[in-house]
Amino acid sequence: MKIFSRAYFILIPMRTVKVTLVLLLTFASCNSSKKDIVNTHQFKNLLVNETSPYLLQHANNPVDWLAWNDVTFATAKEKNKLIIISIGYAACHWCHVMEHESFEDNAVADVMNENYISIKVDREERPDVDQIYINAVQLMTGSAGWPLNVVALPDGRPVWGGTYFKKRDWISALEQIQKIYVEDPDKLIENANQLEAGIKSMDLVPLNTDKIDYPTFNTNQIVKKWSESFDHKFGGLNRAPKFMMPSNYAFLLRYAKQEKDEHLMNYVDNTLQKIAYGGIYDHIGGGFSRYSVDTKWHVPHFEKMLYDNGQLASLYSDAYTATKNPLYKEVVEGILAFVALELTDKNGGFYSSLDADSIDQNGNLNEGAYYIYSKEEIQTQIGDDFEIFKEYYNINNYGIWENNHYVLIRDKSDLEILKNFNISLKQLQEKKTKWKKILLNFRSKRNKPRLDDKILTSWNGLMLKGYVDAYKVFGNKDYLKIALKNANFIKDNVLQEDGALFRNHKNGKSNINGYLEDYATVIDAYISLYEASLDEQWLQTANQLTEYTFKHFFDTKNQMFYYTNDKDPALVSRNFEYRDNVIPASNSIHAKNLFKLAHYIDNNKYNEVARQMLANVTPEIQQYPTGFSNWLDLLMNYKNSYYEVVVVGKNAKEKIKAINTYYLPNALLAGSITEGNSPLIKERYIDGKTMIYICVNNACKLPETDVKKSINPIKL
Repeated sequence: MKIFSRAYFILIPMRTVKVTLVLLLTFASCNSSKKDIVNTHQFKNLLVNETSPYLLQHANNPVDWLAWNDVTFATAKEKNKLIIISIGYAACHWCHVMEHESFEDNAVADVMNENYISIKVDREERPDVDQIYINAVQLMTGSAGWPLNVVALPDGRPVWGGTYFKKRDWISALEQIQKIYVEDPDKLIENANQLEAGIKSMDLVPLNTDKIDYPTFNTNQIVKKWSESFDHKFGGLNRAPKFMMPSNYAFLLRYAKQEKDEHLMNYVDNTLQKIAYGGIYDHIGGGFSRYSVDTKWHVPHFEKMLYDNGQLASLYSDAYTATKNPLYKEVVEGILAFVALELTDKNGGFYSSLDADSIDQNGNLNEGAYYIYSKEEIQTQIGDDFEIFKEYYNINNYGIWENNHYVLIRDKSDLEILKNFNISLKQLQEKKTKWKKILLNFRSKRNKPRLDDKILTSWNGLMLKGYVDAYKVFGNKDYLKIALKNANFIKDNVLQEDGALFRNHKNGKSNINGYLEDYATVIDAYISLYEASLDEQWLQTANQLTEYTFKHFFDTKNQMFYYTNDKDPALVSRNFEYRDNVIPASNSIHAKNLFKLAHYIDNNKYNEVARQMLANVTPEIQQYPTGFSNWLDLLMNYKNSYYEVVVVGKNAKEKIKAINTYYLPNALLAGSITEGNSPLIKERYIDGKTMIYICVNNACKLPETDVKKSINPIKL
């Protein structure tokens, strides 16, 4: 099938599924003319009743968009019309391009409105819907991304699709498909049957009954194979575009430290440094964009996503404990300052993203317009410091982007700059602070990128953990304060009386049932918050949420957790999410949760399920390690000793703070300032003393009072 498309591509490996499609469409690629574009505000459709910023962006299109719900599908069946399912998200650049070229156009709207029921879906609110149609387009074309545009039968089963289409391509395809539907509908039904079978065969994990000896498992061979794709110059993988993939480097960092692999450690350190130096990091306002289009992390797609920044706050905090590289502390501070300023609701929730696009000085919507600078602008703003600024951020051929504009990028350390300009570190830090203040003020006068202010539970879980991990490492009480406010926001606003979580929250309203990733990330964050605060309510809530997942998500046959709740309306397929991507798979996060909770509450069922989940995916780990890095991190818990570090006594919190400054991915923390009844605390309180207990495999060393002495044997 020939499709002319551009998209944000996904990085999901797919099992080979043979699907022979009988529908073939060929059409020419052709640009639409600007005169065909209409004023969007002449129109209004039913999306005006939605809360999703992405859906609201399309509420003034002449297309008669409807939301995804039972009423919409009932209408399609009643009128016997094909369905267009168009999926994207608020910060997606090419989604905006297709909207402007096609969905704001009268001629396109006429074709869509006459022959189709058109549904707009926010993929961030409805990842379950998105995954069905991503898989369908993956089967049809070999790749998929956003915008995602699919034609389906009235029952929702896909028959054709692709990503971004130019106007005339889109019209041509829709007209041809409608013609087939009228003259020979059996062809579309045959397509739908084949695609349905293919989709149902994807993302299913069989029960693996093989006995696996993890202590002798050959992880060395897996990492060696993985290393063949390393970019040792710029870090990351030797390809473009480059995604940051935090779980990959979290695992490789741990593996390098645990296996004492200096070569691998240098690669990880170089990767994290080059990402931090790159234009993908906002050197003025803090925070990271989604990915880089080039190999040196220079030019990003400028959208800033909460889920990236939450994970990167955790990754760079961990990397700081492992290396003590001051750059990593600076990066974490930048991320959290950005999130606090731009993505935090007054009630403690975290917003989803900032758009890639904004209105430039000529009144045009352009990607990156808010973040780029001309040489003349920088010279005027920076003044006498321009020469050192130019060297520090490469206002030269290395840092140029397009149209004589620059994306700030570093390629020198602070030490090199100090030597070149004969200044002190204090002077450089003062200059950097001044530069950031000047340029923040300068660009604040520009049109800001649009904010997607919906609050997604799973992404909040990732950001909550980012704040907690930063607090653990750096001890900034403001980080803990923000974390606690968010944890309570989740508990008070998206946790339902029956123990279920909502997926979303906006304007006081939550209306979408949560998915496994919402539970997994919040449970993970609450466990981490317990380790930082020693407040057992977070551990108890984490366990209650876990029990809910067993009731409503767990497949007893395959010992995995479905992505959707058994209370949700059925889709084309109910599958498992188990491959790690830009966000780790919900099953891998949850398996790690079960592993830790098994220790905390002495529940062997949790441990057995976690081990079986790992066994189920182990055959595929060896084929595609980059898609299973979070699983590999769990595997290391079984391969090597995993410790329980328990601190009990009136000074427990102070000692826990000290312990948290060590890099200990091979241990969990528990503690109490008083007597307690939980399995790890019970009968360990000694009046007048604060003792540190180090245990492994149900055997404990003699308790210690000195943090360094107690931790030294287990630190990596």
